[in-house]
Amino acid sequence: MFIAGFERLEAEFFRGVNQVVEPLVRVGLGAPVLFPAGAIVIETLGRKSGRRLNVPLMAALVGDLIVVSTVRRRSNWVKNLAAHPEVRYWLGGREREATAFALGPGTETETPEMIAKLPPRVSCLAAALKQHSTMFGTGFAILMPRESSNRP
Repeated sequence: MFIAGFERLEAEFFRGVNQVVEPLVRVGLGAPVLFPAGAIVIETLGRKSGRRLNVPLMAALVGDLIVVSTVRRRSNWVKNLAAHPEVRYWLGGREREATAFALGPGTETETPEMIAKLPPRVSCLAAALKQHSTMFGTGFAILMPRESSNRP
């Protein structure tokens, strides 16, 4: 009972924070443009509801790839990206498109066979992140910008 109440409180807390932070990040505040790490907004499609959900996340630029992460074990955005990997995101105040590869609790994309099918540089990064995810229960996604998306 106590744990369920805490989980609800935690979810409500982050929902409230995200409502304040998301519009600021969407316009470019804190974006990883001048520095390799910062904040972006990802638009996911709910795997159960089908609703579009905007989530501000910490991100790191790794060449032309973007790694987003969370320390929360119950983050639904990771599961949503695993179910619907074609996403929109906002970086530096600009809307872009990417294909996501999600790793973490509740995803089934991180099998060695799935990782091996990725482009070599993505596969190498995914293998390293999988180790961290397995050890600490964190969720990650690697965003592979589509050609139609302009980089900063």
